[in-house]
Amino acid sequence: MATDRLSLIFAALADPTRRAILARLAEGEATVSELAEPFAISLPAISRHLKVLEHAGLISRSRTAQWRSSRLEAEPLREATEWMDRYRRFWDESFRRLDAHLRRLQENEESS
Repeated sequence: MATDRLSLIFAALADPTRRAILARLAEGEATVSELAEPFAISLPAISRHLKVLEHAGLISRSRTAQWRSSRLEAEPLREATEWMDRYRRFWDESFRRLDAHLRRLQENEESS
């Protein structure tokens, strides 16, 4: 199992249920029951997803009496975004070069 932080973040984000949980937590804190509401899976399954998200640092959990709520921790998402941004710049430059090449081909074709 991956142990570096970025690998943990991406592994946690790989699951659509966990991404949906993060989207819900972006709106505010929620309990396990609230998070489970839109899914056709058990509370223990949601709890397992929350443990993965917590291990990756994407959420934090707190307990007040019998209620256990979760909240989004956005810093790891920034780290993942910064890592991906390097590759976005690569693809943006590649597409600019492709556009320039296609314009040259079109100009050559029009002048022929």
